[in-house]
Amino acid sequence: MISSSTLPPVCHRSVFQGLQQCRTNGKAATVNAAPLRLTKSLICRRTKVQHSKVTASAHRQNSAGAAAVSLSVPVEQLSDSERQQVAHQYGYSKIGKQLPEGVTLSQIVKSMPSEVFDINPWKSWSAVAITLASVAASLYLIAIAPWYLLPLAWGFAGTAWTGFFVVGHDCGHRAFSKNKLTEDIVGTLMFAPLIFPFEPWRIKHNHHHAHTNKLVEDTAWHPVSKQELGEWKGTFKGWLYKTFLGSPLKSWASVGHWLIWHFDTTKYSEKQQDRVKISLAAVYAFMVIAFPSLIYFTGITGFFKFWLMPWLGYHFWMSTFTVVHHTAPHIPFKDAKNWDAAQAQLSGTVHCDFPKWVEFLTHDISVHVPHHVASKIPWYNLRKANASLRQNWGQYMTEARFNWRMMKTIFTELHVYDEDNVYVPFDFQKEEPFLQFQRKVLPNTYRPS
Repeated sequence: MISSSTLPPVCHRSVFQGLQQCRTNGKAATVNAAPLRLTKSLICRRTKVQHSKVTASAHRQNSAGAAAVSLSVPVEQLSDSERQQVAHQYGYSKIGKQLPEGVTLSQIVKSMPSEVFDINPWKSWSAVAITLASVAASLYLIAIAPWYLLPLAWGFAGTAWTGFFVVGHDCGHRAFSKNKLTEDIVGTLMFAPLIFPFEPWRIKHNHHHAHTNKLVEDTAWHPVSKQELGEWKGTFKGWLYKTFLGSPLKSWASVGHWLIWHFDTTKYSEKQQDRVKISLAAVYAFMVIAFPSLIYFTGITGFFKFWLMPWLGYHFWMSTFTVVHHTAPHIPFKDAKNWDAAQAQLSGTVHCDFPKWVEFLTHDISVHVPHHVASKIPWYNLRKANASLRQNWGQYMTEARFNWRMMKTIFTELHVYDEDNVYVPFDFQKEEPFLQFQRKVLPNTYRPS
């Protein structure tokens, strides 16, 4: 591992357009950035800062591959125009200011209108109806589609199947019905086609909400530690993890999370065991009944065609939503003593706009900031809650529109936890061909909202 004290100052041209390369003689750099003409020592900095930071991979100096490092600039030291320029460089519509210390999560919750917490049974059940109808339509399309249109049918099916998860998700947060038994039954049934045991997921997901972006504790998504990276060196496990977490395959990483977290009963307390086992039994019952029946009537190819491919499509959205909402160059994971609930839930969660048809079929789960501020807000009230948060706290929120530049940043740069720089890429010590290739060929398109 290379410590920051052994690295010469290096600039990254993607932080600001037209950056002049920093001198490598150890002197502080004067940065000129068109069109802002910045004259601050923003980039080449040696001091450890306990704040949110903007992270970037280093400029690769030659074709042989210079060391990939990360450079930090505290967000609170940037002006609004500078912060906006950095946001566009990474594919975000805007990067919010750091939420001031002393602001509590309770204050943010109380700033929203009380009616956003109201449960409307008709709207709750409408999501069930929309999902069942869209899933049925997707299976019909798969059945009639010629082979060359199957990818489109599977894409639609995977998005529709994500509705199963979102309905169960509201049940798990007690935002579907005023009757908990109803929520347990509906949640279990909605999760069954996804082979997701409801109660194990509910327990671990609520832990994620209680510890969002907290080192070690967050169970939904967590950066790789430098210790783990060192242990992976030269191993098949390391190759596998780096391949999935350092490429577009990251959009299916939730498959691994699903296997690791939700079927191991040792991860749950004795008090939780009975409910966990009931959920597992429901999933196994679905598999025993549905899978043999599907294979009997459609063959093995039907199993892949009508279940596996839509299921993988669902996991695409499961993974993509998670990494987009909780991974950004300037949003840090913090240890328990420095973690702040209000900062993590409001400023540490990204709002991202997706295509309208995706938002419709997935019941607005992408309107994610209010859901993290208060998880009991039903899906149909998230937009109203988000409008309130934008009005009262918008300057502290990070927003984006789903785009290739943002995803390229996530795939190729945001891998390993670094105390000073938030993230560094897997190849922060020496650029690796696999990541070098992706940095060159992955699209960099971006359209500001």
